[in-house]
Amino acid sequence: MTAALNTQVCVVGGGPAGLALALELARYSREVVVVEQSGHFNRSFRGESISPDSVWMLEKLGILDQVRDSTLRTERMVITDGGKDVLSADFADFDEPSRYPMELPQPVLLEALAAEAAHHPGFALLRRTTATGLIHDGDRVAGVSCTGPDGPLEIRAKLVVAADGRFSKIREMAGMRYDKIPLERDFVWFKVPIPESWDGHTLRVRILGDRHGLFIPTVPDLIRIGFNIPKGGLRELRKEGIGALHERIDELAPELSQGVREHVKGWSDTSMLDIFTAVVPEWSVPGLVLIGDAAHTLTPVLGQGVNQAMVDAITLAPLVSRALLAADPYRALDEAGRTFQAAREEAVSTARRLQMRQERAFALSHPLAVALRRAVYRVVSVSPGLKRSIVGGVYYQLQDQVRRSGKPLELAPATRPAAPAPAPVTDNAR
Repeated sequence: MTAALNTQVCVVGGGPAGLALALELARYSREVVVVEQSGHFNRSFRGESISPDSVWMLEKLGILDQVRDSTLRTERMVITDGGKDVLSADFADFDEPSRYPMELPQPVLLEALAAEAAHHPGFALLRRTTATGLIHDGDRVAGVSCTGPDGPLEIRAKLVVAADGRFSKIREMAGMRYDKIPLERDFVWFKVPIPESWDGHTLRVRILGDRHGLFIPTVPDLIRIGFNIPKGGLRELRKEGIGALHERIDELAPELSQGVREHVKGWSDTSMLDIFTAVVPEWSVPGLVLIGDAAHTLTPVLGQGVNQAMVDAITLAPLVSRALLAADPYRALDEAGRTFQAAREEAVSTARRLQMRQERAFALSHPLAVALRRAVYRVVSVSPGLKRSIVGGVYYQLQDQVRRSGKPLELAPATRPAAPAPAPVTDNAR
């Protein structure tokens, strides 16, 4: 027998975008159900870098103090090309309410968002529940068919939000067109203890010809390392044995050679990220809206995935909240989806252009092109205006936008209900 559940909004995907949206909707006193296929958040994530804009949002949401003990502040960024520093940016030099990126393990963030949302009676988190299909009412998406620990479940909703990531199944089920643009590289990731000789608050980018690596201090006392390989090249690299990885680090960061050999003894100690970007022309259809990576997949460069997803959630929440109170909520929700895309598309496109520019720069290998790249980085490094435009354009988009508009960030009241909230509909993690 199929169980049934009715709600105002069903969010598929309990990542940063989905849970931030659900928290805001719950604070607006709207009914929201989050469908999450995992039974817990304690799983491996690569997206631990939190942009200053996201740090600012977490503070406004009242979440930052809850997770602060699990964060590590990034104070500067240094790009080294051919063994010499060519660009240095100190985030203290940027006059913003929130200046510093942070490293924050994503399980900690997700648990904090879910715990805060659970204080509100309209919120429910369904763990170990997988969306298997869309429910339609004519040409409108009217809910989601799911399978959970207790069997099949139908969730009827005025709006379904797909927050299920870069390989969104909901986007596929809805038949929404998108253009997947593979890049010429993939990324191998792993973590090792930070060496004593390294400052634990500096993000390093090391470039050598067309090879490059990201070296990101993270908690607790670790370096998160990612280096590029040719697209689809992991199989060939693995054939050479783990020594091929060790040699790559010898080239890019010899200071880490010993630690990598001690802690990365096999390919099982690493993970691989398929690098691509996805452009979705339309982020919504009647009854359904895409957010986060489902709407606009970005690359790992400059840590924009989580940030853009969080801004999506904060932008969409008040639009949906107001639409649900309209005389014709279905029509208003469809308009909210279009307004949401119009509000966010330019910022996402700007982030993508900056990422693609860096991707192309990192891939240069001809000696003249490499020399030009180094010269450009050096010019930016000594030019406060250029540094402000390029670095600030990535890390402080939202804060700049709010300052220019003269309007505060629109957020739901952060107060909790006076009486204890009822338990969520179900928490299948138990």
